[in-house]
Amino acid sequence: MLPVTATTVRLFLHVLAATVWVGGQLTLAGLVPSLRALGGDAPKVVARRFNRIAWPAFAILVLTGVWNLVAVDVGDTSIEYQITLFIKLIVVAASGISAAAHIGARTKGALAFWGALSGLTALTALFLGILLSAG
Repeated sequence: MLPVTATTVRLFLHVLAATVWVGGQLTLAGLVPSLRALGGDAPKVVARRFNRIAWPAFAILVLTGVWNLVAVDVGDTSIEYQITLFIKLIVVAASGISAAAHIGARTKGALAFWGALSGLTALTALFLGILLSAG
């Protein structure tokens, strides 16, 4: 068996947290129509429960993201890598901000807008993370 290293643990925690944050949003979005059929408050109840796992996962993503940055000497990377990293950091911030705005939204339109933006930015951050790991 290959050895387990700090890098293995760091990447595992980052991918696990991304699975919860991004995959959970996609799953919840797919369940909303069925949840509405169960009753008026069902989507809110499930969303609140999801937030209890999603936000710690987001915090782990941020912490392991910082750990990833420490592990890479960004100064020795290409300008393309640095630009991609900068864009990813902006998109990660947008993902957290839009998810928080979704929680605070009071109208159906605002819920839909902020939810869609949160999902889109989460997927974009995931893509950019893969792009950075491949580059």
